[in-house]
This record gives sequence, C-alpha cells and structure tokens, in this order.
Amino acid sequence: MNIINFNDDQFGLLIKDQIFEFTHHCQSRQLLHAVEFISHQSEVQLSNLMRSSKPIALDAVKVNSPVKNPGKVVAAPINYKAHILEMQENGQAFGHIITDIKKAGLFLKAPSSVVGPSHGIHQIFLDRRTDHEIELCAVIGKRCKNVSSDKALDHVLGYCLGLDITLRGPEDRSYRKSIDTYTVLGPWLTLPSPEIDPENIDLYLSVNGQARQETNTSDMVLSLRELIEYASHFYTLEPGDVIMTGTPQGVGPIVPGDEIYAKATHLGEMKVSVWDGTQHV
Repeated sequence: MNIINFNDDQFGLLIKDQIFEFTHHCQSRQLLHAVEFISHQSEVQLSNLMRSSKPIALDAVKVNSPVKNPGKVVAAPINYKAHILEMQENGQAFGHIITDIKKAGLFLKAPSSVVGPSHGIHQIFLDRRTDHEIELCAVIGKRCKNVSSDKALDHVLGYCLGLDITLRGPEDRSYRKSIDTYTVLGPWLTLPSPEIDPENIDLYLSVNGQARQETNTSDMVLSLRELIEYASHFYTLEPGDVIMTGTPQGVGPIVPGDEIYAKATHLGEMKVSVWDGTQHV
C-alpha cells in the first residue's frame, strides 16, 4: 500500500497511477497521521473512500517527500563493499575512506536538505564534483532506543527511495551532504507487507538514460535491521526519523540539466531534475 504526499501537503492512497485523496480525514497534514488513518481502515472502508474520492492522475501533481520535516536523517556512509572499492580507486575519497562501517560510524544529514522528487536538486558549487547516490530508506514509526536487530523492523513505518546527493571534497560528510535539496525522498511511502523484504530489493539509477547504479540490498554490509540496531544504540529514534542505508557502486557526477531516474522493487520510480542552484537563491 502506497501513501503519497502531493501538491500542498495533501495525502492520498496511490492505486496504480491514480491518487485517492484523504487529507481531510487526518488529524493534521503529517505523514504519521496519514498512515494511522489508512492503517485503521478495513477493506470495505477503503473501497468506500475510493468511491467517494475523485481520482487524481499521478502525472498531474507535484510529488513531495513522504515525510516533510524528519527530526533527523541518519545515513550510512560505506555500506556496500563494491562502493568502498570504487571510492578508493576514483580519487574522490579525500582521505575519508574507512573500510569498516562500524569504525566509520553513521552520520546525520540536515532535515532542511529534504525535498521531494518534483522539487529537484538545486546544485551549487558548480566548480566541484557532485555525485548521485541511490539508497533504500526507511521511515521510523515507533520510538526506539537500544533495539535489537530482530525487533528493529517492528519500528518501521514504511519504505521509500532516497537520493543522497554528495558534494565531493575534504570537508566532513554531514557538511557536504546537507546542502538544501541534497536529500531527495520519494516517490511515496510504501507500507510494510509480507512481500516486501528490505534485504532483497533491487535498486536502479540512470542519468539521462545511461545506467549508473544497479544492485540488490542483499549486498549491504549491514542490513536495515542491523543499521537500526546500530543507530538506536547511539540515538533515540523517533517517529518520522529517516534511515538511509547507504549507496552501492556506480556513483557518478551530475550537472545542471541532467535527469535522474531511480526505481526499486515494490517502491516505485521517480524522475528528478538537476537545476543550477546558483540561479535559485
């Protein structure tokens, strides 16, 4: 089941390419309240909701980030072995590479960097390399601290795709990855279900039609379960927080005018335009 945030923070149930809005049924225009409302509906009630709601075409709306104001965005820096190797070889690591994620630790991205697919990436520092990084993301639904990996997914509200846009350079990761618009979340929130296994999701990204990144989350060093356990031993994870699980090999540069296409098993697909951020002050 997919819940989409669109236009002016409206929420809808996405069925194929049609949106059935239910914003007025929610306590507020917050993702947690939208999921709570949908989760408490029976099949009959959902059918009635769809009959009473005029469908809106997906391609006629602005698609926002599923979660508008996460308390924090927790990200994994080196969670695919092949990505570690490529960063060692491409000269863009600037001394940051540590081959063990437990030694590198996690890092935080500024919530103000979060946007949806329709907003696009407003790239600045055009004289420096900026890379795309596709990632599986999870939104926390229940507060957790020191949770074990076997209980970790019980605290997940849902899943989405993420683009961790990265300015290359010697500065700290959080600084280079927290620029406005450099965290793209979307295209919607997919609620947990038996057929969705976060350890077996295909990820794919292309730029201007050219394939760049393609892998399966089974290649991660630490699974989502283990990342949540690891993160929750450092931070209290609150509802609405976002976990970004790291990017696979194939990262590459982007420039204004590019179009990024990203997709994942069960989680949908999104097109994200790259703009000249120096013209959008």
